[in-house]
Amino acid sequence: MRIALNLKGLAWTPRAVWLPAGEQAAAPYRTVNPQGLVPTLVDAGHRIAQSLAIIEYLDETRPEPRLLPADPMGRARVRSLSLLVAAEIHPLNNLRVLDYLRDRLGLDEAAIADWYRHWCDEGLSAFERQLGDGGSGRFSHGDRPTMADVCLVPQIFNARRFETRVERYPAVMRIFDACMELDAFREAEPSAQPDAARAH
Repeated sequence: MRIALNLKGLAWTPRAVWLPAGEQAAAPYRTVNPQGLVPTLVDAGHRIAQSLAIIEYLDETRPEPRLLPADPMGRARVRSLSLLVAAEIHPLNNLRVLDYLRDRLGLDEAAIADWYRHWCDEGLSAFERQLGDGGSGRFSHGDRPTMADVCLVPQIFNARRFETRVERYPAVMRIFDACMELDAFREAEPSAQPDAARAH
């Protein structure tokens, strides 16, 4: 969500929800987002959950620059790449899943990291193959950032955190590097956030 807001040049005010302390599951945040998940966009008093819904809302209400292509086939391709990350990789590696593996199933940190890397590799290898269909340019779809790039970049940060061998995906990493040349992506990365110091 931060990347999309930045790409569109929108002014926004962050409100931190500290996941390691479980603030997302506590009653105050549940009144904002009943799912107890982040992010949540509050716009003109309306609350929108789920990253892809937020990004598409922003694209429909603030259409420039477009994060979804104008043509139906292009939109379908970008949605497919976006969902590959948002629906196939991220849910299996979400904090609440990793906590369940540790706290309820008793897996140790090595087993949890192996779980993470397995599903991350499954998804990134598919993303890499899909990039080979001829629709990519400097970015995942053509030569302008789209919702697919907005989804991909945070996943690479997470993948590196769990020591996934991302260098095995040269097309993915070429696109990641192109994204990280842009202020909108750099300013949205976790270490650039006001509450980053709390992680240390």
